[in-house]
Amino acid sequence: MSDLLVSPKWLHAHLDEVRVVDASWYLPAQNRDAKAEYAAGHIPGAVYFDIDAIADRSTDLPHMLPDPDAFAAAAGALGLSEGDTIVVYDGMGLFSAPRVWWTLKVFGARQVRILEGGLPAWKAAGYRLSSEAPQPTPKRFHPRFLQAAVADLGRVRRSLNGSGEQIVDARPAGRFRGEEPEPRPGLKSGHIPGSKCLPFDALFAEGEPQRLVEAARIRAIFEAAGVDWDKPVVTSCGSGVTAAILSFALVAAGKADTALYDGSWTEWGGRDDTPVEQGPA
Repeated sequence: MSDLLVSPKWLHAHLDEVRVVDASWYLPAQNRDAKAEYAAGHIPGAVYFDIDAIADRSTDLPHMLPDPDAFAAAAGALGLSEGDTIVVYDGMGLFSAPRVWWTLKVFGARQVRILEGGLPAWKAAGYRLSSEAPQPTPKRFHPRFLQAAVADLGRVRRSLNGSGEQIVDARPAGRFRGEEPEPRPGLKSGHIPGSKCLPFDALFAEGEPQRLVEAARIRAIFEAAGVDWDKPVVTSCGSGVTAAILSFALVAAGKADTALYDGSWTEWGGRDDTPVEQGPA
């Protein structure tokens, strides 16, 4: 995973050579304000990537990918280009950073890594924070949209009809089974028929919350959830954020045939024309 993760020590030594992105985002129930926390203290030079602002404004679905030109304009305004080495982190350790990692990769950024342990690890290492708002020099980001990495509603529907793609759901098991309500009002309870349940935190190392297990263990965890490693995987969750943790883990374990369902359960569970199952997978 050395090409996907960097340590706080490495980042501290290379701050002047890379572009750092704060990707913090929190669920309403977490009662945290990502923007306020960023303003109060962030890794020096880090720009804030707001997944709710850099998004498709033509839909009510949350933080859906924008079109390539809109993304390029937003990324360029943050001082990012597709050729930069970009290090992404978040305030929990490993929660929303994979979503921004995936977004950057989808639009053609070539060297994107995640800070292992995120901001908590940076602070634990004793490195300083800054409250100074960076003034990045605008750049040109030349997008190359990787369509294969993004699953839409039609593609997920086809998985129900034998397309060969497996849907893996990162939500907690209670929500997957339909035993616990969805945090967003108006959504059905349950899961996409035939999908597999793999809560994202099952991929965290024991005793080290928000740190990914070793790459060698990732495949075993997916297979224990009923995933056939030799078939393509589409990850899903509530709104496309924690699904990216699964996607990041799959790539870390060497699996290339993966995609993320951008609309996730907010889209599927919010429609009248989509089938829903309840109970275990």
